[in-house]
Amino acid sequence: MNVEGREYPELSWEIEADGAARFASAVGADVGDGVPPTYSAVYALFPTFGQLLADEEAAVDFRMLVHSEQEFEWLRHPIPGETVTSVGRVLEDKERRGMRFLTIATDSRDATGVQVCRSRMVVVIRGSQ
Repeated sequence: MNVEGREYPELSWEIEADGAARFASAVGADVGDGVPPTYSAVYALFPTFGQLLADEEAAVDFRMLVHSEQEFEWLRHPIPGETVTSVGRVLEDKERRGMRFLTIATDSRDATGVQVCRSRMVVVIRGSQ
């Protein structure tokens, strides 16, 4: 069940202007300022985390999952219409006190290969054996 070190295939995501604008409005950001920094959860975190959840060998029980930590480092913000490619990997898969701690990192790059964003997330799966 330990998937530490596993890297998932890259996923590409087009930053759609309407989606970014709706997200900006929802979080109270100025739509005129472009893509909000936290939109990186949409193009980086969610797609790569979805790969982990779909990985049968990882055996993540979503019903027992608690989101523990999340951090982002932005090197630049993408612009609407741009395609960003993200690669997710499991940095750590540890068992502590009957709980499983998974640390997932994602690197996102633009079409030229320049890094746009890095993210790291920790989830805890309660009651894992």
